[in-house]
Amino acid sequence: METFALTPVQRGSKELSTNIVSFDPILEVEPSHDKAFILANTVPMSLKTIEQEHIIPVFVKDNEPLISHVDFIQGVEQVAHHVFSGEKILSPSIRLSHPVKGRIPDARHKPAKELLKHEETIYYERCAFVIELPNITETINGNQLSLTIGGVKAYNLDNLYNRKGSDEHFKVFIGFENRVCTNLCVWSDGYVQDLKVKSMLDLCNAVFELLTKFQPKRQVDALHRLGEYTLQEEQFAKLIGRTRMYQYLPNAQRKGIPKFLFPDGHLNTVVKDYYNDQSFCRLDDGSISLWRLYNLFTGANKQSYIDTFLDRSQNAFDFVRNISYTLEDSSFNWFLQ
Repeated sequence: METFALTPVQRGSKELSTNIVSFDPILEVEPSHDKAFILANTVPMSLKTIEQEHIIPVFVKDNEPLISHVDFIQGVEQVAHHVFSGEKILSPSIRLSHPVKGRIPDARHKPAKELLKHEETIYYERCAFVIELPNITETINGNQLSLTIGGVKAYNLDNLYNRKGSDEHFKVFIGFENRVCTNLCVWSDGYVQDLKVKSMLDLCNAVFELLTKFQPKRQVDALHRLGEYTLQEEQFAKLIGRTRMYQYLPNAQRKGIPKFLFPDGHLNTVVKDYYNDQSFCRLDDGSISLWRLYNLFTGANKQSYIDTFLDRSQNAFDFVRNISYTLEDSSFNWFLQ
């Protein structure tokens, strides 16, 4: 098992050359995994298909292209190979949602069912991907985790009615993925929630900074600590009830309460899996460790749309960690009051 001795010095060069955006070919390797890391409203897609068959949206004022999904993924992949030089890095696993369909002018009068393949155009508004480093692993409560890098691009967050040089918005992360269930473990130290860039070089430099500053041992230690605390069945029931109430609290009453981003549909999944999930359900006496509870939330998060997926991933960790602080020192926590 890989030990976490990685430091910025061991992660390749400390400087990022402008050549990183030229996308030197990366040899095809096995995909990051065959299980979906996100499910809701998404379809799997290969990088080759996106590159060859999908059009690229442009800024309206000057018809210049935005940074494409392909460029984003390849840029992160190049930086990962640069930073983790010598490590095995699997090819990206990609999920897309919200297709934007069109047709060429010559086919404008054709019924949709008669359109030929070359007469149709398509791109997807939202894209999420992960890249796994399978040899950098840790085991927590019997679950093997592997280091994972990824990101989200949602064109709906950009102002397409502008011109090139305007901010383009991305989400990028480095963290761990639970191999048992492909749940992502994202926390604030490895997550940039709203990365605004104007060029591919800006994007790659920001990803480089994120990867080189990330300290995997800190996250692993924090995840290990979740297994040291347990909720009894009555506490779990109170927690679920309070999380449902939180969504309807007046704004004034929410002040001072830790943010909670999961809607009722996700909470239904958490409760169902509390009883039925083979890996993370309750024990016979109804108790559940915070590690298991955390994985119930990250599992339910797979039903999130792409643009909220990583925000809720981070929120799941923050929320459960706050519960651990309460159990450790008996401090006040509104969700367990």
